[in-house]
Formats: sequence, C-alpha cells, structure tokens
Amino acid sequence: MATPTGPRVPCYEAAVARALLFGWVLVRVAGATGTTDVVVAYNLTWKSTNFKTILEWEPKPINHVYTVQISSRLGNWKNKCLYTTDTECDVTDEIVKNVKETYLARVFSYPLDAIGSTGEPPFTNSPEFTPYLETNLGQPTIRSFEQAGTELNVTVQDARTLVRVSGTFLSLRDVFGKDLNYILYYWRASSTGKKKATTNTNEFLIDVDEGENYCFNVQAVIPSRRANQKSPESPIECTSQEKVLSTEMPFIVVAVMLVVIIFIIVLSVSLYKCRKARAERSGKESLPLNVA
Repeated sequence: MATPTGPRVPCYEAAVARALLFGWVLVRVAGATGTTDVVVAYNLTWKSTNFKTILEWEPKPINHVYTVQISSRLGNWKNKCLYTTDTECDVTDEIVKNVKETYLARVFSYPLDAIGSTGEPPFTNSPEFTPYLETNLGQPTIRSFEQAGTELNVTVQDARTLVRVSGTFLSLRDVFGKDLNYILYYWRASSTGKKKATTNTNEFLIDVDEGENYCFNVQAVIPSRRANQKSPESPIECTSQEKVLSTEMPFIVVAVMLVVIIFIIVLSVSLYKCRKARAERSGKESLPLNVA
C-alpha cells in the first residue's frame, strides 16, 4: 500500500529565522529612506564686541552634532567647529581678515550615526554680518586725567582689537580712524547737572571752575552708524583738590603760628608795661608830702 503524500509543515526554527530576516530588512529600508530624525539649528545669532565674533544658535544637541561653515559674500565656504556638541563657534579669525566685508554662516546638523557620510546634511543659514558696521563697541577706559586751575584734561585709552596688520594688533582708533568719537560727560562733584563734550581724538581739554572737584566718564560712539552707535559708559572718575590743599597746609600752619607768637609777644610786652606803670604810680603815691 502506497504511503500518502502531502505538503510538509515548516518547522518552528525556520519560521523564526524568516521573521528575524524580514525585520532586519525593514530596519535597513527605514534607515535608507531617511526616517531618522535630525534636529536643525535655529535662532542663529552673531555676538561681536570690538571684532571678537562668536556665532550662537539653538538647540542643545542630544543625538546629533554640528559643523559650522563661514564665507564672505564672494568667497568660498570654510569649515569651523567640526562635529561639535557646542551651540557656539568663535569665527573671529575669519572675520578679522577683512572687517569691512559681509559674511554669511551656516550650521549643519549631523546624526551621530551619519558622521562622515557623503550626503549633504540639513543646515540653516545665518543673517548677513558686516563687522565694521555691526560689532559692538566695548567699554572705553580713562587712561589719565588732570585738573589744573580752570582746565581739566582727560585722555581716553583705545581698546585693542584682534584685527592684525603685519603681526600687530590694531586699536579701535587704528580701525575706525576719525569715524570713532568719544563723548565726555562731566559734572561738579557737588552737583548732579551733567555737561558733555565730544572729540574725534582721544583727548579732552575743557574749562572748569577753579577749586571745584569734578566727576566724569566717557563713552565711545560712531555717529555714521545706523545701529550699535554707542558703547557702555566707562567707570566714573573724580578729581580731588585735597592734594593742592595739603601742599599749602604747612605754610598756613607756619603763618598761624607766627601770628600767635607775635600776639603773645605783644600781649606780654603790653602787660609788662602796664605792671611797670602801675608800680611807678604806687611808688609815687607812697612818698611823704613835703611840708614847707
């Protein structure tokens, strides 16, 4: 009698193997079709003071990293801050090459498992930035001051920048020239009413009241700008006439002492003469009268 034949029932192990293979294929297909989430940078902002310039953005990375590129308007893109987990990048060394040029930056977002891939990742462009017109002016410093009589002389110290020519770092005055002005705010120490003076050099010479102490501070300004015209004001300095008084004090003390000594001498002589005169009168009164 013939043995009946029929379809074979697949074994349990083969079914599991086929299921695992199918799941692996799905994962690979999902990865190839780009379903991995990528967080794109946003809120790109230039932070710049005296030409030290940093590009900032958001958000903080979790499963990705950033790379920054920067270029002048007609230049080539240059990589900065490769595969960083920071949300800022110092680009000063690029922008100080020509501070009057206009720059653009962009921030690429790379998934951690796609670093080094040949495809271009998503990126976000920054606003344009022209350092000469937009860098903030730092707080100026008063280098020296002197009040002599009715004249107050104040000298401002130019801040150094990271702009270099022939290996030498330039000051703000070197970069801006006559475009850079300083404002001096000054007032009598005993008053609150402020006056101001402006110069396109680094020195002020103003008329003041003799013998009065004055307080003052300075502020850098670029009047030709539409925005970011003024710097923060410098710390307040004050003159003091105490030094002048202290040099005169010994002469005043000597003069007072001379007056006191002379007064004592005159008083002593006067008292002596008075006593002598009184004694003479007493002697005459004690003599007997002559009887004729």
